[in-house]
Amino acid sequence: MSKDRVALYLQDAHSLQEGMELVQYAEEKGFEAVWQAESRLVRDAIVPMAAFAAVTKKIKVASGVTNNWTRNIGLLAATFLTLDDLAQDRIICGIGAWWDPLASKVGIDRRKPLSAMRETVEVFRRLLNMENVTHFGEFHHVDGIQLDVVHGRREPRNVPVYIGATGMKMMEMAGEIGDGVCLNYLVNPKYNLQAMDALERGAKKAGRSIDDIDRPQLMICSVDNDRKKALDGARKMITQYLGQQPHLMKASGVSQELLDEIHQVLTWPATDEQIEAAMHIVPDDVVQMCTAAGSPEEVKAKVREYVDNGCTCPILYPLGDAKLMIDIFADGYSS
Repeated sequence: MSKDRVALYLQDAHSLQEGMELVQYAEEKGFEAVWQAESRLVRDAIVPMAAFAAVTKKIKVASGVTNNWTRNIGLLAATFLTLDDLAQDRIICGIGAWWDPLASKVGIDRRKPLSAMRETVEVFRRLLNMENVTHFGEFHHVDGIQLDVVHGRREPRNVPVYIGATGMKMMEMAGEIGDGVCLNYLVNPKYNLQAMDALERGAKKAGRSIDDIDRPQLMICSVDNDRKKALDGARKMITQYLGQQPHLMKASGVSQELLDEIHQVLTWPATDEQIEAAMHIVPDDVVQMCTAAGSPEEVKAKVREYVDNGCTCPILYPLGDAKLMIDIFADGYSS
């Protein structure tokens, strides 16, 4: 088994049945974790996590990431308790602040995202620690509640909290209160250096060092022995995100001119036709700036750049042939 840590990321490109097979395959090949997305209104994280946990023995199963707005805090804690019942000590709660316009379109006002996240993590942890919790905060109002286990394990649960952070204020807070951080994808490896500084500042506040914080990172991985095919696969994804999550792309150093040009073509949510029409605007260097795309050698080299800049475990999001990607990374990515 490879000494390099590596994890798999799944969104909604595969049927759940196929996802379950891929997770079993990744476990066989020594991958340490699977992270299930929950971002667009398409697939929640919890049902796939349960499916993946049920058909595996040792791989960790993480939400990558759920958000701190849409589930009541009691339900959020009960949900992760239930997952831990299914796969003891293998569950990770990856949680992020979500994004607009999606949040506002479903009636959620993401005000004071830092305070809201801090409260969520605090109450969530206390509940999973099997405490009786009263908390009258700005975002959570709970009065003498506890996880009411009648049948089963009543001891505190080991569910680490990894904060999905993009902005540096949330990053600093992740360094202060997170067991780990889930670093975002579609960022340039240089972005990681800024992120490490922020994590270090946060860690210091809590009397910790950055080494106490696990730092896995989502990475788009479009790998194929046909280099052009691999690049075009990633180009489509980049184009979609240029339109859908420009804050991410801006954080990577994509020019405002390119963003403006893309926005002439894409509405929200972008249609497949619009994405196809806009793809030709996005040059190869922008594709490779923010993704691990190209030949196996190029892709491994790109993953190493992120790791050299502070990522502890790549979480690879396969575009194209997922089994080929798992095979390519089964032996690690060190040169």
